[in-house]
Amino acid sequence: MAVRIRLRRHGRKKAPTYRIVIADGRAPREGKFIEIIGQYAPLNGETALNLDIDRANYWLDNGAQPSDTVRSLLRKAGVLKTRHETRLATKRSAAAVPVTSE
Repeated sequence: MAVRIRLRRHGRKKAPTYRIVIADGRAPREGKFIEIIGQYAPLNGETALNLDIDRANYWLDNGAQPSDTVRSLLRKAGVLKTRHETRLATKRSAAAVPVTSE
């Protein structure tokens, strides 16, 4: 089962709001989903994105693939940058510790 992080449309005509959901990749856009992790209202400007960052990181750690639009929203929220920096820091700290064999 390919798990995707994607948008699910809500709202009335010409006033869309989206929910950021975790869903099976084979399910339709408005179909069954696993969990809601945020909301996106593109017409609201600065307060457009509301995201549970901990749950997004949990699902990304477990192999969920974001859609292109959700990837750009995660980038705007700073989720991908912090993930990259923490991974880089752990690699650097692991490489900096000398391994001694006695």
